[in-house]
Amino acid sequence: MILAGIFAAVLFLGVILGDWLYFIRLTPEASRYGCGIARRRDEFAPNSVSRLQALFDRNGALSLPHGIARYYPDQSQIAIRPQYHLFSMSFRTAWPLKGLIHLSPDGSTYRALCVKRVPWSSALITFLWFLLVGFGTIAFLVSYAWHGGFSSLTGVFMGIGIAAIGLLVFAFGLVTVIFSYRLENTRLERVYGELRAMADGDAITT
Repeated sequence: MILAGIFAAVLFLGVILGDWLYFIRLTPEASRYGCGIARRRDEFAPNSVSRLQALFDRNGALSLPHGIARYYPDQSQIAIRPQYHLFSMSFRTAWPLKGLIHLSPDGSTYRALCVKRVPWSSALITFLWFLLVGFGTIAFLVSYAWHGGFSSLTGVFMGIGIAAIGLLVFAFGLVTVIFSYRLENTRLERVYGELRAMADGDAITT
């Protein structure tokens, strides 16, 4: 039984690791992999797109001060993500972001739609955690009331205390996710800004 639990834990961690390793790749297939959670719309001038296309090497890669971009001319798409260093001192969260920019001509400009994605494992585990905490707290209170837990003053206070703990845990998780998203989104927006600056021919400030 213990060996089965250990095997399940190793398998679970292996699935998460494989999900993350595939997520950070910037191949044409992997760039579309992940759970889309936000979008950013923008416009590029035709000369900006031409200038940007000339900056990519023959493999379609472009190194940026805080990230990397890869261009897929057949799909008119540019994948971007922050640079991940193995021994970086910067704080990393469990919700890394990458973006896929879709370019489409629209008259005298190019419309750009950047879809931001997180790993599927991060999105699913977060959803299941909130579901467990939320419905677990509600289910316990319903069962507690059904068995007469609120029939006495002591039981009422105990029920309120349990509900408060559940709400506190839920709120702590929500704050953690919001803080992590804002941090990772700032990193991705910085990379997007560097790409946009190179397209416009502006100097990049690090």
